[in-house]
Amino acid sequence: MEPFPEPFSEPFVESARLAESGGLDFVTLDGGPAHPGPDVFAVLSRVAAATRRVGLVPAVPSTHTGPRAVPAAVAALDRVSQGRAGWRITAPAGLAADGADDGAACPGGRPDRGSPGAPRSPQGHPVRVAAATEDAVRCTAARHADVVLVSATHPEQAAAVRDRLHEEAARCGRDPAALRVLADLAVDLGDGEYAAERAWEFPRSGHGRGSGSGGGVRRTARGPLYRGGPVDLAELIASWHREGAVDGFHLVPSDPRRDLERLVNGTVTLLQHRGLFRTFYPGTTLREHLGLTWPAGGRTGRTAGRGAERPAGRRAGAGGVA
Repeated sequence: MEPFPEPFSEPFVESARLAESGGLDFVTLDGGPAHPGPDVFAVLSRVAAATRRVGLVPAVPSTHTGPRAVPAAVAALDRVSQGRAGWRITAPAGLAADGADDGAACPGGRPDRGSPGAPRSPQGHPVRVAAATEDAVRCTAARHADVVLVSATHPEQAAAVRDRLHEEAARCGRDPAALRVLADLAVDLGDGEYAAERAWEFPRSGHGRGSGSGGGVRRTARGPLYRGGPVDLAELIASWHREGAVDGFHLVPSDPRRDLERLVNGTVTLLQHRGLFRTFYPGTTLREHLGLTWPAGGRTGRTAGRGAERPAGRRAGAGGVA
């Protein structure tokens, strides 16, 4: 890890603390050649020391520094954070390679790839996160990932992808209930609740409210985008929850400082008041936050806890933020 001035990490620390104050499952941070700057693991290690519960998920390709180096760095982050690490694997080959030891039945277990003799992860192994935007990737994700991010502008579209992922997971011997499917959605909360009154090039979709209200979700060249206010975003999340479309959301703020603050203090607060999102963390590890079972070879018979305020099986609130 390259050393860098500590003040550089302060914005990341502040964002993670804010996410933690809202009870969000995890934050993600991009790294690798496409994102030059300080080492993502060095930044998240400092974030780990400044937080207690929020999960930490670097998005780094497995080929960034060699096939073994990144899994070892993720394992080290998992130990430093006491079981709060995940890994957003950005290439299907990397996901398949990291899950290769799981066997054909894909039960979800994999040995910790840290240094020989290193203490085992408090959560068995870091949570594997993968984006599934194409059919070939979805098959690999269903076999090996713990969390799958899907791209959709309608709840019906998201539900159809979720069903296919569950079918593929069952086909390779996994329990579909062990897979968390989150809608990957960019959010721009800068225009407030009147965004729908502005002229837009793309039709609104997937909001679940009348045609005269809400910013809605639009398809853009970079993926689904919600533009509106935090109140309307809460209604969108609640409507997708009512339709059983996904297990949660992975929200990517257009303006990290502005949008994350409005998300936590606006959208999340509203969902909590409606009993659709938790007010406390159910455990200490990322696997517990997500309600995932412990991997094979982990703590025998243990299932990660789920907060009583969570609807069984699906969660209305945001799963994580980037």
